[in-house]
Amino acid sequence: MTIYSRQDVLRILQISSHQLQGWERAGIVPPQQTYSFQDLGLLRTLRALREEDVSASAIRHSVLAMKAVSGMANPLQEACVVRTGARIAFRHHGAMMEPISRQLLFDFERAESAKQPQAATEPCLMRRAGAGKTSDVQERFLAAVQAEEAEEKQEAIRLYEEIIEIDPEYAAAYINLGTIYFHLRQYARAEVMYRRATAADPSYVLAYFDLGNVLDELQRFEESILAYQQAIALSPHYADAHYNLALAYERKGQHRQALCHWQTYVRLDKQGPWAEHARSQIRKLLSREKLAIVSRAQGFVPPSKQVALLQLL
Repeated sequence: MTIYSRQDVLRILQISSHQLQGWERAGIVPPQQTYSFQDLGLLRTLRALREEDVSASAIRHSVLAMKAVSGMANPLQEACVVRTGARIAFRHHGAMMEPISRQLLFDFERAESAKQPQAATEPCLMRRAGAGKTSDVQERFLAAVQAEEAEEKQEAIRLYEEIIEIDPEYAAAYINLGTIYFHLRQYARAEVMYRRATAADPSYVLAYFDLGNVLDELQRFEESILAYQQAIALSPHYADAHYNLALAYERKGQHRQALCHWQTYVRLDKQGPWAEHARSQIRKLLSREKLAIVSRAQGFVPPSKQVALLQLL
């Protein structure tokens, strides 16, 4: 297999070192010094998205959402990426999904290539995103997302609340509204929104993950552990859920449980600063366990050698 150095990648793709470092800081790609041909394909996709003015943060959020929804290890490599406005969607197994809103989008490009214009009568929407919502609700959701990106939080809140009033089963609106409250440090409100999202769609992985985060901020660790466990039950390869669950277990002093999830995390995310932190925690926990075994051995008192006497009566 051909291996490319970092300088090779910059030269072949005609990107700057600053640009590559920006993708690494955003958590889209792991920092590394050597790259495979497959890595080059991923970086070429990122370059194309940036050339179309899709922000690094938008790419990162979409990738994280797609990981949670699909269980993919790397959606940028395992699915075809399609730009949808300021965000990206993923084409996979014959369907096109926008993972943040959890919508299945109509794939005009595929329909046109297949010469099936009659299929364009209506977009297909995921049930979990609220199958009964109207085009008006969809337009409001897009406007709310755009308001968020423009840092117009109050306008975004107003729009999400209108969406929920129209369609109480629209889980994605609860999630986004909860995230706004989370960043405003209004944790009680955020918790309410995330719990409503889990009620609207019990299979919504991100709802349980975000609920775990806000419960962790509220130092309700037992509840946060349950929320992370539910996220993992729905998506066993959700690396971030394993990471946060390990942290929650450590805060509870349950080191062996934490060790299990640190180890799972590094199997799912082998490179990057978070992987290094996880490995550091694994080393500390294993060292602590060895010391505990030694301590128990030193304090061990063997039974005295006594001969049992058998008396016949």
